[in-house]
Amino acid sequence: SGVSWNESQHCRLLVPEQLQLCRRHLEVMPSIVRAARRTQQLCQQSFADMRWNCSSIQRAPSFGPDLLTGTREAAFVHALAAAAVAQGIARSCASGELPLCSCGPGPSEPPAPGSRWGGCGDNLSHGLQLGAAFTDGPARAGTGGTPGLRAVNRHNGAVGRAVLSDSLDTRCKCHGVSGSCSVKTCWKGLPDLGEIASELKSRYLAALKVTHRLVGPRKQLIPKEGDARPVTEMDLVYLINSPDYCSPNPQLGSLGTQDRPCNRSSVGSDSCDLLCCGRGYNTYTEEVQERCHCRYRWCCSVVCRRCRRSLERHVCK
Repeated sequence: SGVSWNESQHCRLLVPEQLQLCRRHLEVMPSIVRAARRTQQLCQQSFADMRWNCSSIQRAPSFGPDLLTGTREAAFVHALAAAAVAQGIARSCASGELPLCSCGPGPSEPPAPGSRWGGCGDNLSHGLQLGAAFTDGPARAGTGGTPGLRAVNRHNGAVGRAVLSDSLDTRCKCHGVSGSCSVKTCWKGLPDLGEIASELKSRYLAALKVTHRLVGPRKQLIPKEGDARPVTEMDLVYLINSPDYCSPNPQLGSLGTQDRPCNRSSVGSDSCDLLCCGRGYNTYTEEVQERCHCRYRWCCSVVCRRCRRSLERHVCK
């Protein structure tokens, strides 16, 4: 994203379904690259304390089985990537970075008392439209796996964009003498993508296992278990069960948890018991240097000493 995109050097690196969009909208590609990097970062942050820690996303676009076979983890990544691309384009429109779009349309409802619509809201509609064209391109074109996998990927991408749409809220800036806020200018804006990732992780934990089956005249995604609730537009869905990610298994996309740091005092997913899958853990002591005994010196600096202290670390066997 640090260089200007051109269609001969960069667009050809994409899959064919995204190649045409890249050529028509070169100016959008830096926003999409930033969205991809943010997706990688947030996925790893969201799962840092779990057996599957999303480290495989760093291999993009050469994904392994954990992200290519319709797993619960793939559902989260598809949804987050779809939301990230749509949000990135929506914000780039509002910032003036993209010449073919600008601020989002003003809200149709009247403003709250003492406020007025103004400013430059994020262009959510343009972000959703162009983002869907890019992220859903392979699935819509009939490439990228089985029909069931393509249907699941399209569904999860739509969930990511729906969660993003629901997050659009009102932002305001005060005006008035001495900050009295006698008048507020308000607009519609999107939150940081971290909030979307948190919401999608909750949906990941409640994801439904589905099958792609003929219902009436066309195939639909329906729950695998007959007594499960129906699939809604806000449910993340998956096709196959994930491995336990305890031991390395390249065929399943499991890297294992050996040598992962764990928290001996925790009872959550980062606990040494859960993260190490009952294999136990090794403990070692590490000496670190840090600033200490800091004091303010007039004028104008802070002077500190360097202190050493020992830290106890725990690592899965």
